[in-house]
Amino acid sequence: MSDTKIKGPASYFPSIEKTYGRPIAEWIELIRAALPGRHMELVAMLKEKHGMGHGHANAIVAHTLAELGD
Repeated sequence: MSDTKIKGPASYFPSIEKTYGRPIAEWIELIRAALPGRHMELVAMLKEKHGMGHGHANAIVAHTLAELGD
């Protein structure tokens, strides 16, 4: 059994799914659909349109943009 802790933006994912009731894959798709967009514009979209807190929105955007290599 591994005791490796998830670090970085992905460490927020369980809390995000529990708090907002949607899987991370759906949030990532929302961000991808809003591209091209700057990091903080995407964070603002999640906060304003979906009521997400800043830390959670920032974590998903950071993770998604890193996956895309942006």
